[in-house]
Amino acid sequence: MSSYMTATEAAAELGISRATLYAYVSRGLLSSAPATDATAHAPQADSANAAAANARRYDAAEVRRLARRKADGKRAGKVAQKVLDWGVPVLESSITLIAGGRLFYRGQDAVELARHASLEEVAALLWECTPRRVLDAPAAPIAAAQWSAWLKLWSGHSPLERALVLLPAAAAQMPRIWAQGRDAQLDNAAVLMRLLAAALISAAPSGEPLHRQIAHAWGVRSRIQADLLRAALVLCADHELNASTFTVRCITSTGTHLFGAATGGLAALAGPRHGGETVRVAALFEEAAHADDLHRYLAQRLAPDERGVTPALSGFGHPLYPDGDPRARLLLDWLAQRAPARSPMAEVDLLAQAVMETTGARPTLDYALAAIERVLALPRGAAFTLFAAGRVTGWIAHALEQNADGRLIRPRARYVGEHVPA
Repeated sequence: MSSYMTATEAAAELGISRATLYAYVSRGLLSSAPATDATAHAPQADSANAAAANARRYDAAEVRRLARRKADGKRAGKVAQKVLDWGVPVLESSITLIAGGRLFYRGQDAVELARHASLEEVAALLWECTPRRVLDAPAAPIAAAQWSAWLKLWSGHSPLERALVLLPAAAAQMPRIWAQGRDAQLDNAAVLMRLLAAALISAAPSGEPLHRQIAHAWGVRSRIQADLLRAALVLCADHELNASTFTVRCITSTGTHLFGAATGGLAALAGPRHGGETVRVAALFEEAAHADDLHRYLAQRLAPDERGVTPALSGFGHPLYPDGDPRARLLLDWLAQRAPARSPMAEVDLLAQAVMETTGARPTLDYALAAIERVLALPRGAAFTLFAAGRVTGWIAHALEQNADGRLIRPRARYVGEHVPA
């Protein structure tokens, strides 16, 4: 049996498309190397792009290990209820569904919601309350002078750094931070959503819809561009059990309050492979804009390193959306319609097309958010701010659901080290 597989063989073993296989490589789940004459045997009937993708080799043992893990995950999902407390990290949830290339918030298509709903309305849907309950929640019990002093002290720091400091500071001022009643939790949830946004954009907390607050802080005067920010916030609201959301649920299961759980989510979001993806996409835009030949640049960018590992290309190929991320599709379509007359929108489209032709991978939400930041000339880090300000609504929904469940999340580890004799 060969120790290597072609792209076609690896994709078949994993039960995925070649585009998803590339996404696995870009996210570090698999490694690939240039094929030798003995391993490059793509069928001649394939197209030029498919042959190029197939002319890479994948370690057969690594592919089979990943296939076994996927099978384990499917089996684990069937017994999640029995093993949650001391089992594998699979949770049951009624908040978000990703299926058939679509995203649903409590049964409603998130892309359709993004066409008209505000983040506050989506928060009400996710938190299972009325929109008026979110809008009419009491203001944060923090003196305006105190908040202003905090903002001034941390004015030179990034939105994330500012939020990581100000949320715990604000929690210390909340008299009902530990309250478990439904009304108190919803009040704290609304305050948390407003304070995080205020910390991210360095502004005073407000009860005004968040997309308007953000548009005002960034000097976005156009109503249709502010509407694009609204849609982006809605599409960032939740995405099932990603790293930050699972972190929030784990922290919540210990019994801590919403502010503590959200601060943990922010810390997880800070990683370059999660919330930091937008920063990497912004860097990709800069490099591509200065390239003399875009296709040559991508060929060099995707060339494997000395270990035979193909570098990740941020912003492309999502394993959960093999046919393309619907969130990115809507935002990029709307951005093209709302772009200023003189903007780098053409560069954004050309880069996406070139990557599609080279790898078959399509843009993700991270790409779309970074494109909004670039095309509308928003402040540096605006893409991350949109992501975090929207995602906190989902974190809160998961924290409320975890509180209602009441159990401690404590997964078991699958030991793969040296065997210890009895």
